[in-house]
Amino acid sequence: MAEDKSGVDPKLLEILVCPLTKASLRYDREANELVSEAAGLAYPIRDGIPIMLVEEARRLDEPKKPAGA
Repeated sequence: MAEDKSGVDPKLLEILVCPLTKASLRYDREANELVSEAAGLAYPIRDGIPIMLVEEARRLDEPKKPAGA
């Protein structure tokens, strides 16, 4: 899959949804996360792979971790 400038393939972003709410996600380039505003969660992207597990997600009210941390 070809990636655009944001680092996430737009086609992938179109089909991925929050596993908790089934809502669409937005890409946070700075934190390298997929954000579900509906669930209040941010799913990490590690080595180019979105980790779509609720247990691995960061709550939006928690501080962001630096990308790659």
